[in-house]
Amino acid sequence: MKNFKYISHSENDTMNFAKKLASKLKVGDVVVLSGELGAGKTKFTEGFLSYFGLEKEISSPTFTIVNEYKNKDINIYHFDVYRLEDTDEFYAMGGEEYFENGICIIEWGEQIEEILPKDYTKITFSKSEENENYRELKIEQNKKYEIVYADPPWQYKVYSDKGKGRSAESHYQTMKIKDICNLPVRNIT
Repeated sequence: MKNFKYISHSENDTMNFAKKLASKLKVGDVVVLSGELGAGKTKFTEGFLSYFGLEKEISSPTFTIVNEYKNKDINIYHFDVYRLEDTDEFYAMGGEEYFENGICIIEWGEQIEEILPKDYTKITFSKSEENENYRELKIEQNKKYEIVYADPPWQYKVYSDKGKGRSAESHYQTMKIKDICNLPVRNIT
């Protein structure tokens, strides 16, 4: 698993980061969001949904466990599994069936980590002690995903290379500099 850190300086930074990530994901991808209340998980989800034109639809799934969002191209399932007693409850609601039918965003997903698909991205949100608007996002990704760095090191690109049959290195060599986002990220592994 690869680990990276992203420092968000505002809600807009968090939403823009989420939007860029959303642009690279597809049906079957899972993103686990972890962190204390008020750390930015809902703003991340709002940014994520905005890529699909669904930002006005967002509501917290705290009491419903899952909210389903659909546009003409894709289904997005936003889970909040905080209130589940155990993984059996997730199975009982047919939760694992969602994994193959859309993109899943799972708040408090560490509670069902043992039943998540092998390939997923985990983002842990932490509040800054120095500035109430800053958030640290720790991104943990398996080999299905890569974050590719350019020079200077605060530029990055998130993409999925599943099924494309080429390595991260060859993909990086074919990228145009205009495709690289200007958001502060640094490798922490």
